[in-house]
Amino acid sequence: MKFVTVKDQSGEFIGVVDESGTRVLPLKKAWEEIENTPFPDTMLQAIDLGDEFIEKVHKLMEKVNIDSFLSLDQYTILAPIPTPRKNIYCVGKNYAKHAIEMGSKEDIPEHPIIFTKSPTTVVGCGAEVLNHQQVTSELDYEGELAVIIGKKGRGISREDALDYVFGYTILNDVTARDLQAQHKQYFIGKSLDTTCPMGPWIVHSSEIEKPHNLNIETKINGEVRQSSNTENFIFPIEEIIHVLSKGMTLEPGDIIATGTPEGVGKGFKPPRFLKSGDVMTVTIEQIGTLTNTIS
Repeated sequence: MKFVTVKDQSGEFIGVVDESGTRVLPLKKAWEEIENTPFPDTMLQAIDLGDEFIEKVHKLMEKVNIDSFLSLDQYTILAPIPTPRKNIYCVGKNYAKHAIEMGSKEDIPEHPIIFTKSPTTVVGCGAEVLNHQQVTSELDYEGELAVIIGKKGRGISREDALDYVFGYTILNDVTARDLQAQHKQYFIGKSLDTTCPMGPWIVHSSEIEKPHNLNIETKINGEVRQSSNTENFIFPIEEIIHVLSKGMTLEPGDIIATGTPEGVGKGFKPPRFLKSGDVMTVTIEQIGTLTNTIS
């Protein structure tokens, strides 16, 4: 199941998208037509419900007909979680070839590198990403698989880690490389407004049996820049969740970006940074395509 957050003139709602990716069922409205019980208004509320939410959706899907689905084109697609409760967790240099292109073989990490992006960075599929030319001249792209945590946990074992995953989405960790270098850490260069496009939807974990075998591709203006597979992770999802949760509680709705493969703009000689009008598309197998344009 693909879960999406959209809006129109009447407001925002969450929906489930059909197999074609072109039609959406407004979940709360459909539920209220068949049941006189509460239903979550937002994606975070839905994730908080865990298995109960999934059970309700399954029940709903058995009772609705195709006419209940509406054209997705008539809505604005937001990020699946438009306003995260806290910073997005990000893993740096999680593909060996990316670590090398950003430095050398000595830069391949022995332990996960973790940084975060501010919630104010988040925008949806189709949204413009500000060029921020007043503060950076080195804006770069990073296509990534993102993990959405589905239940609360601390001290999560590697063996149990995937049981804590609600689903998967696509994230573009847009980065100001000059700010990243200037401040000697990642936060400011990673946290400019609109620099975390995410979506177009969350695919439930039950739909993706092998998250470590997904093709991932980033194009800029139709040109392939990044092409890899999540089997090339240095640190698999289980390890990332285990490390993050050792002494820190992970909560429903937490977002973890799992790192980007080689082919970022800074890795070219000379570098190929983003400019106004550039169209970024990140495609991940079994999930979909995230498209955004630089303003």
